[in-house]
Formats: sequence, structure tokens, C-alpha cells
Amino acid sequence: MPIPTRTLLSYGALAFPLAVCLFCLQVFVPTFYAAGTGLSLSTVAAVLLIARLCDMATDPVVGYLSDRTPASLGRRRIWVVMGLPLVGVAAWALFLPPADPGAGYLLFWTTVIYLAGTMVVVPMNAWGAELSPHYQERSRVTGYRALFGLFGTLAALLVPATLGHADARDLDGALAANAVLVLATLGMAFILTCVHIPDRSNVRLPDASIRACFAILRGPSPVRRLLAAFLVNGVAGAIPATLFLFYVTHVIGRPGWAALLMVCYFAAAAISVPLWVRASRLWGKCASWRFAMVVASLAFACAPFLGPGDEAVFLAIVLLTGLTAGADLVLPAALQADLIDWDDLKSGFRRAGIFYAVWGSATKLSFALAIAVTFPLLDLFGFTADGHNTPTAVSALAWLYGFLPVVLKLAALAMMRGYPITAFEHHRIRRSLDMRSAPATATV
Repeated sequence: MPIPTRTLLSYGALAFPLAVCLFCLQVFVPTFYAAGTGLSLSTVAAVLLIARLCDMATDPVVGYLSDRTPASLGRRRIWVVMGLPLVGVAAWALFLPPADPGAGYLLFWTTVIYLAGTMVVVPMNAWGAELSPHYQERSRVTGYRALFGLFGTLAALLVPATLGHADARDLDGALAANAVLVLATLGMAFILTCVHIPDRSNVRLPDASIRACFAILRGPSPVRRLLAAFLVNGVAGAIPATLFLFYVTHVIGRPGWAALLMVCYFAAAAISVPLWVRASRLWGKCASWRFAMVVASLAFACAPFLGPGDEAVFLAIVLLTGLTAGADLVLPAALQADLIDWDDLKSGFRRAGIFYAVWGSATKLSFALAIAVTFPLLDLFGFTADGHNTPTAVSALAWLYGFLPVVLKLAALAMMRGYPITAFEHHRIRRSLDMRSAPATATV
């Protein structure tokens, strides 16, 4: 049966404040701490990479503990409820730093907010996969989650702009406004989590669930193929997001347009979400995602050749890549949910928490790699965040922004060719699982 709309709305609302935090961490925070605190680009990149690497180690732990949490306590809900207040505290400290924060301050609070986010996101994603076993319903679940996430991202842009902080050089005001926005929406998400989302997770675990899950990645499998493509495509998306403010300011020469362009991007992504859900019904999830990668690659290929006066062309690139971003948000997550059933049939274990912990680690690694690769390369070419740059430095920025995503997306496109878990195959898997569980169901 279709999932009730009230449940989907309540579940999707969880993504709103988390999206505000994620957008600020990916776009505002690196640029702010590099341009407004005296820390170099390489120092900021190193700090954020260390924090991300530490954070990646917590994903399997949280996923494992979430799977092991007794259902009577609310296997997924209790983790979300514990993590949301910690997200608020860390966001306030990170977005409203003291006058002269050092690298240690940035490292500590970034690590805290990453840990808090893991406590929420890993159980939340597993929770979404458990709301329905149906191939198409899972696209609806990820669609609602993606829509609310995009609404949160748009709010992270529009609220500061409404308060007069639209310029790319006024990041302290933008971060302060978003700190208040995060606290306000976390309270609402907390209430909806406790009241309106059923937590009926079904888990069957091996004795060494973390080790057994990572063993799946050792040999060829749909899990390894999707995870590799997800990681590579994630880096391709994180690079332009990380460099966006620099690109608009130094290549296009329109720092005052940054907020408007980002609003156009995320509005296009939000509009595209129901279209990609519909496309997944007609063409399949994998084929729709691969089509989106092709379109995004064609758009990004034009970016290295732009400069001042090419605002209209860049706006077209922003809109096209925004439309394809909706596919990146909806379709891989829906494909991941299907692999939980594949693993259940293959191994006899059902462990959504640890599965989404692995996906979460891949997501975080993609963001970390984007900064770890691009910021030191910009330093190498003499680029500075808050000063005048040579034509060579600006050209390096343009090529990093446009060329690297194309290469990476084409690689991910090749990885997903012939992906085996189609709608027909998933239907066969579900039939086999239903037949196996008909006599009795073992639940931890």
C-alpha cells in the first residue's frame, strides 16, 4: 500500500535542517574560514579532510549500534532524537565563531557536527528504506527526502539574502542567519520524528555485522559497483559546489550574483525531483541516473571557457546541472534501498543501518576529496581567496570547476553500465523473500 502522505511529509522534514547545515558546511564554511579568519586554503583543506576522515570511522559504528538497538526503544528514532540537539549546538558554534578562531577551533566543532550528523543521517536513511519494501515507493520516500533537503538548501540561501547578506563576500552574516534557521527548524523536526513516523524496522544480523558487511565489497557485486559509482559521482558534484563562490567571484566576475545563481540551481533541482521519480518509473532508476550524468557532463564541459560577460551561458549551465542534481539526490538512494533486499536474499541478513553507514562514509569521503584535491591545487597555482589573482590562477580555477566533474561523471557513467538490479530483478528478489519468510519471520 502507498505510504501515507503525512508520514512522508514528517520523514522528509527531517532533511530540512540537515540540508541547511550541509550546504553551509560545503559552500559557506570553507570559503569563510579561508577568506575571513586568516587560515590558508591548504590549512582549511587539511582540517576539513582530517575531520571527515575521523567522521568516516563513526559511520559503521553508528550503523552497527542502530541495527543492534532494541526495537522497543525505537531502533531508528532514538538515534535521530539524540542527534538533533547536538547538531544544533555544533552548528551554532561553527557558524558563529569567535573573533579569531584557529585551526583547532575549526577542527573540533567540525568533528562534533559531523558526529552529530552521523547519529541522525545513518539511522534516518535506514529508516526511509524500511518504510516500504516496494521498488517504486522507495523512489517516493527518497523524493520527499530530497525535496525537503532542497527546500532547506534554498532557505539557507534566501533567508540571508532577505536579511541583506546576499553578497558572496558577506559570509559571516549568511552563517549567522543560518545558525538561527537551523535551531528553529530542528525543533519542528524533533517533534515530527517523535509523533508521526512509524518505526517498524526488521533486522537480522550476523555476529560480526560490520566485518560481514565490508566483506561484500571484496568481490564483484552490485553493492561494490553502485558504491564506487556513487563515490565518484559524489566527488564530481562536490567539486563545483565547493568552488562555486570562487568561480562566480573570480571567473564570472559577479560576486553579487552568487546567491541568485544558487537559488536558480536548487530551485531547478527541486522542480526536477518529481520528474526524476516519474522517469524512474518509465525508464528505470539506473537508466534515468545515467542520462542525468550525460546531461551534466555536457553542461560542465562549457565552464572552463567562460569569463566576464558570459553570465547568460553560465546561468544556462547552472539550470541544467540543477535539473540533473535532482537525479543525484533521488535515484542513487533508491537504488541503495533495493540492495538491502538483494543482500537479504543472498546472505540471509537484513542490516539497513550498517548498509547506509557504508553509503554515508562514501558521501563524506566525496566531500572531503573535493576539498583535499581542489584547495591545494589552487594554492599551487597561486590562487588566493581574498586577493587579486593572475590569469593563470583564474584559469586553473575554471578548469578545476568544469573539467574534473566531467571526467568523474563519465567514469561513474561507465561503472553503471549494465547494472543488474532492475525493476524486474527486484520484483523477483521480493517474491523470493516473501516465499522464504512465509512460514516464520525472525526479527531481532
